[in-house]
Amino acid sequence: MGLADQMIPELDAEMARTRNLLEKVPADKMDWCAAEGLHTIAWNANHLVDIIGWTPKIIEQSYFDIAPPDGPAEQVSSESNPSVLLKQFDNNLKAARESLVNCSDDIMAEMWSLKSGGQALFTIPKSECLRTWVLNHAVHHRGILSVYLRMCGVELTPVYDG
Repeated sequence: MGLADQMIPELDAEMARTRNLLEKVPADKMDWCAAEGLHTIAWNANHLVDIIGWTPKIIEQSYFDIAPPDGPAEQVSSESNPSVLLKQFDNNLKAARESLVNCSDDIMAEMWSLKSGGQALFTIPKSECLRTWVLNHAVHHRGILSVYLRMCGVELTPVYDG
C-alpha cells in the first residue's frame, strides 16, 4: 500500500468532519469575529475550502509562491454564501481525492517548496507537505471555526463524537 493509499482514508474522515462543520455556518454570522485583529468566520470557512484545494497543486507542482515577484500575492477566497462555499469544498475535495488516487510514492517523495517573492521559505517532501499543510492545517482551522461558531451561539455536536 502506497503513501497516498494510506492518506486517503484519513482525508475522507477528516474532510467529512470538516464538511459537517461547514454545513453549520450560518449566512448571518459570516462577518462575526471573536476579537479585533482576528479573522472572521467567513475567512476561516474560506480558508478551509482553499486548503483542501491545495492538494492537486502540491502533487502536480514543485513549488508554490505566495507572493510571486511578477504577480499578485495569494489571497484567501472571499465567498460569503455558505451554500456556495460547500459546493466549492465538495469540488476541491473531489479534485484532492482524485489527485491522491493517482499519486505514486515516487511523486510523494519529490521535494516541494513554499516560496515568497521567489525565495524558498521551506522545502519538504510532498507527502510531508500534504500531511502538515493540508490535513493538519485543515484540522487546525476547523478547530478555530468550531470555537468561533460556538462563541456566536451556533450549537454543534463534538467533531469527533461517535
